[in-house]
Amino acid sequence: MKQSFVKISKITEPPYSDIWVYPKGTRAQIKSRIKELKALGVESISFQGKLEIGNISILGKGYVGIVVLGKIGRKKVAVKIRRNDSPRKNLKREAELLGITNQSNVGPKLVNFSKNFLVMEYLEGKKIGDWVGSLKKKGNSPQLKTVIKKILEDCYSLDRIGLDHGELSNLSKHVIVGRKITVIDFESSSTDRKVSNVTSATQALCIGSGISKIIGRVYKIPKKQKMISVLRKYKREQTRDSFENLLDILGL
Repeated sequence: MKQSFVKISKITEPPYSDIWVYPKGTRAQIKSRIKELKALGVESISFQGKLEIGNISILGKGYVGIVVLGKIGRKKVAVKIRRNDSPRKNLKREAELLGITNQSNVGPKLVNFSKNFLVMEYLEGKKIGDWVGSLKKKGNSPQLKTVIKKILEDCYSLDRIGLDHGELSNLSKHVIVGRKITVIDFESSSTDRKVSNVTSATQALCIGSGISKIIGRVYKIPKKQKMISVLRKYKREQTRDSFENLLDILGL
C-alpha cells in the first residue's frame, strides 16, 4: 500500500492538527509543537495504522502518548507525541530508558527526543498477537520457536540490566514481528522495581493467556507445573544457567 506523507508545517487545522495536542489543546500549543518536531528533523508524517482517534489513523496509542509514522529525509521513523492530558510532564525519562535498552540491543532504536516527542526506529511488521493468529498449525513450529526464543533472550537482557518493561504480561501488543523481532512500548518501564521480564513473557506466551492457546496449537507447550517450577528457579537465581534451563524445558 502506497504511503502518503504530509509536511508537518501544513498540519495546522482540525481534525488532523488534533494529533499534536491530543485529546485537545490550543492553536498556540499546536504551533509550538510543530516547531519542536521540526527541530528534531522530522519533516512529514503519514496518517496510517490500525488504530484511530476520531477519523485519523495512527500506529499506536497509550496513556502517555500517541504514535504516528514520520519521515526524516527518506528514512521512516516512529514519532511518539506526548498527550496533552498525560501524567508525564515530558518524555525525557522514557527516552533515557529506551537508550538503556538500546545498549543491550533491545527495543526500537532511539533517534532523537524532546519534551513532547520521541523519535524512534520504525519497525515494519505485525504485533505478535496478530502474527501468531495468522500461523498455520504445526508447519510453522520452527518459525514460532525462533520468535519465542528471541523474545525471551531480549527479556533476559532486560533482566540483566535491571530494567523492568512493566507490560509484558499482555505481550500480544508489545512485540513487533517483521524483518526484526522487537519488544516495544517502554512507557511503563522502570529501573526501580524488581524485574520480571522473562517470567512475565513466558507466562504470557505459554501459560493460560489467549495467545498461549494459539501457540499451543502450533507447537507442544510443556506442562504448566513443569514451567512454573523452572520459572520459580529462574526468578530466584536469574542466572544464565537457570535461563538456559527454561529454554531447554520449552524446547528452544
